[in-house]
Amino acid sequence: MPAFEQTFSDQEVTALVAYIQEGIQNVKQYDFSEEATASTVYTSEDLRYRVDTVTTGMEIPWGMAFLPNSDMLITDRNGAFYRLPKGSRELQQISGAPEVLAQGQGGLLDVELHPDFANNNLIYLSYSAFKKEGEQTLSTTAVMRAKLEGDKITDQKVIFEAQPWARTRHHYGSRLEFGRDGMLYVSIGDRGQHHENAQTIERSPGKVHRIKDDGAIPADNPFANEKGAIASIWTIGNRNIQGMTIHPRTGAIWTNEHGPRGGDEVNIAERGKNYGWPVISYGINYNGTVLTELTKKEGMEQPLWYWVPSIAPSGMAFVTGNRYKGWEGDLLTGSLRFQFLSKLKMDGDKIISEEKLLKNIGRVRDVKMGLDGYIYVAVESPGTIYRVVPE
Repeated sequence: MPAFEQTFSDQEVTALVAYIQEGIQNVKQYDFSEEATASTVYTSEDLRYRVDTVTTGMEIPWGMAFLPNSDMLITDRNGAFYRLPKGSRELQQISGAPEVLAQGQGGLLDVELHPDFANNNLIYLSYSAFKKEGEQTLSTTAVMRAKLEGDKITDQKVIFEAQPWARTRHHYGSRLEFGRDGMLYVSIGDRGQHHENAQTIERSPGKVHRIKDDGAIPADNPFANEKGAIASIWTIGNRNIQGMTIHPRTGAIWTNEHGPRGGDEVNIAERGKNYGWPVISYGINYNGTVLTELTKKEGMEQPLWYWVPSIAPSGMAFVTGNRYKGWEGDLLTGSLRFQFLSKLKMDGDKIISEEKLLKNIGRVRDVKMGLDGYIYVAVESPGTIYRVVPE
């Protein structure tokens, strides 16, 4: 291994040492001693709660959506698509889901209902699509619209494909969220090619996209009229957004995204804004080298919250309703790396503190508010969905 002085500048060595010292101290906060079980009664700062097992038997439940009758739709990253009838623990497989490349971080990803689902039965699925090009298999993040009819989906139509396709098998994104404007917001990861993708409007990866419910481009998208631009782009400079939700009061689209080693972020996805990746970051490269010395730059947004070290954030949701006294309006985010549910205390649009819930519950992939007012949490391997119940 070469000496630091032969590899880094003095500024880079100083930054790396400071990062390591801070990281060692910070990582201790995630050294949880308690063991999570379905019978555990937890005590938070505001209330006591437990978890009920809703269903199990999946591998990696990646996305959840609730039908108007409170049945649940669940995607499994291995490509399986399920319906869980209200009050049942038995999963029913739904046929007609897209064929996916279930390799690396790819597979069947998110699921979202059309805002007028009660009348049109339309659903949306994001997934890792693939194609052969010579001897190579290329993949990208795609979105399919289809009609849900009982235990099958029909009228499948691919309405979005991120360009260009790539050989990599990671950083697909991808969350789906309909805004109050009736548009579908789609997060696309940088595919591990951040220097080529994240800062250019001529490529889809490393962005949030905004499309109409049929895949058409809204005329008021920020780059819709720029020559050479991908017209669906809404924001740029994103690394790998795997959490997206709508603010219940303002209607703003909130996101979380994976940083490298450190620098996971919470942001609001605003029209045409640049979130900085990889020019600014609070993280370093996975190999320990300094990615960038910049954490701020004019014209680039600062995160509302960031984590060092990385917690690997996943699904997110705001706490709504009145079941959880003291949690109202707080923001929930799953942690894959440290296996807990992060509750970020809100003061308006400001995040003022964090409380760690469900410690050691498992790799939390998604979190949703059910129509019954309960919090539902999807955990990986074995794939299990829990309901959080106040005591």
